[in-house]
Amino acid sequence: MTIIDRPPAPRPTAHDGGVGLLEAIRRHPLLTFFLLANGLSWLAWLPYILSLNGLGVWGVEFPAMLGTSQLLGVLPGAYLGPIGSALLVTAIVDGRAGLRSWAERLLRWNVNWRWYAVTLLAVPAAALLAGLVFSGGEVLAPSATVLVAYLPLLLLQMVTTGLAEEPGWRDFALSRMQRTMGPLRSALVLGPLWGLWHLPLFLTDWGGWPDATWTRPVVFLVFCFAFNIVMSWVFNRTGESLPMSMLMHAGTNTFASSLGAEMFPSLDPEASLLSMTVAAVIASIVLVLATRGRLGFRALTPPRLGPVRSRAALSSRP
Repeated sequence: MTIIDRPPAPRPTAHDGGVGLLEAIRRHPLLTFFLLANGLSWLAWLPYILSLNGLGVWGVEFPAMLGTSQLLGVLPGAYLGPIGSALLVTAIVDGRAGLRSWAERLLRWNVNWRWYAVTLLAVPAAALLAGLVFSGGEVLAPSATVLVAYLPLLLLQMVTTGLAEEPGWRDFALSRMQRTMGPLRSALVLGPLWGLWHLPLFLTDWGGWPDATWTRPVVFLVFCFAFNIVMSWVFNRTGESLPMSMLMHAGTNTFASSLGAEMFPSLDPEASLLSMTVAAVIASIVLVLATRGRLGFRALTPPRLGPVRSRAALSSRP
């Protein structure tokens, strides 16, 4: 399946210096983003993968911070990849105006309060239901310690996972892909690419190495494929609010690593991931059918005649 970045640009002339690296990036911003996001992250993760936290080839262990080695081993590569690549490509392709628009979506907190409820509560509710089914109804009440720590953990996930990934995958890639490929096709393509970016981490303790079975990354890819459809719907329905995407992503990780792990002790990490994947697949099918594949997307196209209207005027159309 081919990803069309944008309509073909006019042929460069001798005056503009021909087709160089910058011109190639401007012609293919999406391809450039995906190559950079994967390449930069995987390169930065290589020491972590080779360390004692991974394959054990390099006899160094990354120290734990806040109870995990991932802050030092995973986070630098995560920042360097999606958000770093999106920032670089946006600056080259769209200049200062594009960077301002990108930053504006990053600060778009002013959405209807219902979407805060959806992003913060929908995933825990679905995960609880799936956990009840997969555990056979064996559930424990969460401890006071986990309940008190939930909000700080959520905020930490917002500035780590949410900020590192969502400005790239949703704000940069999804918003551009939908303009040429449509919402459903974009979601179906972006989901596997998002999952692929994570795959080297399954060779580290992030992915349960060396105890995880080969099925865990496969199930994880299915989860990314399905959950990306849900994330696309939220992104579109909130007017491309990046904070809402970050909240849903961070809330999913926070619930799975804290409340979910404590409430369903009979579920090992692979069973827990499988339960959340089944919930994500069901939710994605419901959304595709309910929205007829539009996933809340509303194309903003200028009128054929008359003066060009503003984005706000276009978004007010029925």
